[in-house]
Amino acid sequence: MAVQTVQSSLDNRVLILNRNYMAIRVAGAKKAFSLLFREVAEVISYEEGTYANYDFNSWCEISQFKRRFEPDGHDWVSTVNFHIAVPRIIRLLFYDRLPRTEVRFNRRNIFARDKNRCQYCGKKFVTSELSLDHITPRSAGGRTNWANIVCACTDCNVKKANRTPTQAGMKLIRKPVKPKHNPLVHIHLGTERYHSWKQFLDNAYWSVELK
Repeated sequence: MAVQTVQSSLDNRVLILNRNYMAIRVAGAKKAFSLLFREVAEVISYEEGTYANYDFNSWCEISQFKRRFEPDGHDWVSTVNFHIAVPRIIRLLFYDRLPRTEVRFNRRNIFARDKNRCQYCGKKFVTSELSLDHITPRSAGGRTNWANIVCACTDCNVKKANRTPTQAGMKLIRKPVKPKHNPLVHIHLGTERYHSWKQFLDNAYWSVELK
């Protein structure tokens, strides 16, 4: 049985719902545990097609059962005395505000929109090997916005230099646009561990804010 380390498990993402079961953002497991321990949130657990609610103490108890019978179905955090499953979803008990509807223009969302692919050669790279390129250089009046920024690998960035793609004899593999929905949520939904999120992420709430 493969069990993640404490640090990697605490890096897992947790969907946060408001009091009315509406998705408002995605946060790390460490933040989720903090909210649960302070008794301002509860766990929403997807179990055999239905959802169950647990406070922090109940979740600690049910985790012992899950650890025994469903060890590979969860990610785990180890304490001195017991193991606790990392929840996929939590619900805030006293917060009923709605999520932001605007997709933030930031480095993380640009990399997610382009799926870590260089938009000139089409190859996929780790984040550290990619940079953000102005299609129309700033020196030529290019703006820093969704339509003029793309991911580019080092080789393509050097080749393009301070020119437009046409001037450099290069082509974009895809025209950059502002995402209608938060691209990071789509990435998470592509993995089995976040399947339980789908019930709460209808078209009105695709733009949950990540922190």
